[in-house]
Amino acid sequence: MAQRYTIEQIREIGQPASITGRRSAEHWTASLYLRKFSPYLTKALLPTGISANGVTVLMIFTGWAAAAALLIPGLPGAILAALLAQLQMLVDASDGEVARVRGTSGASGIFLDKIGHYTTEGLIPLALGIRAAGGFTLDSGWILAGALLALLLTWNKALNDMAESTRYLTRLPKIEDTDANAAPRGGVLGTLRSAARFVPFHLIYHSVEMTLIILVAAVGDAITGDLVVTRALLVVLLPLAALSTLGHALAILASNRLR
Repeated sequence: MAQRYTIEQIREIGQPASITGRRSAEHWTASLYLRKFSPYLTKALLPTGISANGVTVLMIFTGWAAAAALLIPGLPGAILAALLAQLQMLVDASDGEVARVRGTSGASGIFLDKIGHYTTEGLIPLALGIRAAGGFTLDSGWILAGALLALLLTWNKALNDMAESTRYLTRLPKIEDTDANAAPRGGVLGTLRSAARFVPFHLIYHSVEMTLIILVAAVGDAITGDLVVTRALLVVLLPLAALSTLGHALAILASNRLR
């Protein structure tokens, strides 16, 4: 008979400080409220026998569903996408808890997790482009803009993995994930990074934030009766993504992450 865990036991085993205290890997929704609810989902999943990797696959499909929901015109699609993005993060919190409670954490789970976030955060801007175009047409400049945004966001996300793989390939020791190691070592980049804390536009490209601002744009579209706000959002996001990606790459080069 499978062991039954209490919510308190799941919190103790599944939410250690080494996980919840990470600088870059714990999304603000998790620390603010999702970690409060995820043990209840984990408790429901454990008796089913589903593996932690199986839960991660559910997370992947939930993220894809959030992007697909944006293809539904108007407010209904935007609301559904925002809710599904929240659900994806809840399942994302639960898959690690399932793995830690069962003692089945492994590289395959991390790999699947990266697939989930990379693909979701690439599909959402592409869906935004289709949404801005009013539907799928091969000759739409809005869809091209969405595709370019998706490419930039994928590059930006990949930079952290590039830094880690470079350390591995050059046999540098594993570096602690702290603000001190991630920050540029003084100079103009250090000043700009400090200023970015007051206008953290680089944080809006996560699936949760993206779906929320798309929802706000959808409300604007409903008021104006056309797609002008969604299109304006895409026009603004594209150069900001280019700036964020360039800044991220330069910050890594100027920090301790490659030393």
